[in-house]
Amino acid sequence: MEQTYFRKGFGLKKELRPLIDAEYHSGLVERIRARGYADRFGDVTVRLAQEFGFCYGVDRAVDYAYETVHKFPDRRIFLVGEIIHNPHVNSRMTEMGIAFLYPDDHGRFDFSGVTPEDVVIMPAFGVTLHDFAELRDIGCILVDTTCGSVLHVWKRVESYAKDGFTAVIHGKYTHEESRATASQVNRHEGGAYVIVRDMAEAGLLMDFIADRPGRLSSEELLEHFVNKASPGFDPDRDLQYIGVANQTTMLANESLAIGWKIHEAMVERFGEEHAATHFRSFGTICSATQERQDAVADMMKEPPHVMLVIGGYNSSNTNHLAHLCRQYTSTFHVADASCIDVDTGAIRHKPELDPGAPEVVATDWLPDGPFDLGVTAGASTPNNKIGEALLRILAIRGIEVDAGDDPSSGRPS
Repeated sequence: MEQTYFRKGFGLKKELRPLIDAEYHSGLVERIRARGYADRFGDVTVRLAQEFGFCYGVDRAVDYAYETVHKFPDRRIFLVGEIIHNPHVNSRMTEMGIAFLYPDDHGRFDFSGVTPEDVVIMPAFGVTLHDFAELRDIGCILVDTTCGSVLHVWKRVESYAKDGFTAVIHGKYTHEESRATASQVNRHEGGAYVIVRDMAEAGLLMDFIADRPGRLSSEELLEHFVNKASPGFDPDRDLQYIGVANQTTMLANESLAIGWKIHEAMVERFGEEHAATHFRSFGTICSATQERQDAVADMMKEPPHVMLVIGGYNSSNTNHLAHLCRQYTSTFHVADASCIDVDTGAIRHKPELDPGAPEVVATDWLPDGPFDLGVTAGASTPNNKIGEALLRILAIRGIEVDAGDDPSSGRPS
């Protein structure tokens, strides 16, 4: 019988690595990294965060996608959603012949066009239990690129449901990862979850748990979380036992703070002994997300004059890096190098944390004299896109970099 589920690749990584490196490598970025993460170009000192760009999980997902295309050259290949949240990487997937399956406004996928002869790649964010079961029933070949850090959270949420604890998930309820994580409670009958976006939204739960004056009623709380909680969610019943988890790319400090505040609310209402047995919390931010946030925090001990954050606008971890930087210095979150206009010197950037916030244009954004330019990038941003953005900024200042420093990019157009 033909094997239909693959999670460990196809043994083609070594063969395809030169191709992948050639497509995503930047000589300029490697030059700066090799010189202690800082280098001077004319009157611009470029400082790289010491952790940035592709993480292990993204590397793995991209590798598996390339391997899949080479393993099954004569089959239709589909991808559930986006492999990662980077427009250029996803565009490359399309160029290789991978067809994207996008969800509807309610997060539902239509797999009716998939046949047993097809190959379906599951993204680094994972898929819901329902979607996985539907694909298995079709009998198609499944290539699972779900990140190990995401799987770690799933196991934690599944254990909460098994023991009768409601999973309170810090995340974005529209995000693929949060939906997939929340679905893990369905492994056990009666499993429940509620997703909170931030401390303010978590505060609604805390006020209810602690029975504070002015709290929302059960009906009001249920109405607020109607699209963010498990079917049949009952605040009076399901907030008695709570286990905290999070989307792996959220702000680590906020996730930890939400957990502590929920614990405090339980202590306030029921006492320490009750909270000790009715509350659980485990750190489920992935190490790569934590490392990138820590690297930015370290850079901000001596903030650069200007900070450039590169990555997709719908990338959660990139948005949070930009949010951290804005607290210390002038920060510009760009999707890619095309946001930087060499001729006019203007930059298009997203100034808000909300992924749906519109771009704005800034003109006088670079200092007149010598300055430090800080650079970081989300975990789904390849090095060549970082190098291209740097070349454009240097070109605005009339600084040319030898093509040999970044052969994949050349002079910006």
